Amino acid sequence: MAKEELIEMRGTVDEVLPDSRYKVTLENGHQLVAYSAGRMKKFRIRIIAGDSVSLEMSPYDLSKGRITFRHLGRQ
Repeated sequence: MAKEELIEMRGTVDEVLPDSRYKVTLENGHQLVAYSAGRMKKFRIRIIAGDSVSLEMSPYDLSKGRITFRHLGRQ
């Protein structure tokens, strides 16, 4: 059980980095480095630059996040 609840936000992938990491810009303009969740790796969901994604961040470190969902279309 987590001490704090995760922060869920939406953003856009700017750049694909090595080792399944991505540079993401959030809706509020903040940039961070995110990695894809294990379930996305398991089902081989590919993420490319320009995709709209949902991600989770810990309230302790807002410079890192985990991509949990890739939205269809550019929203």
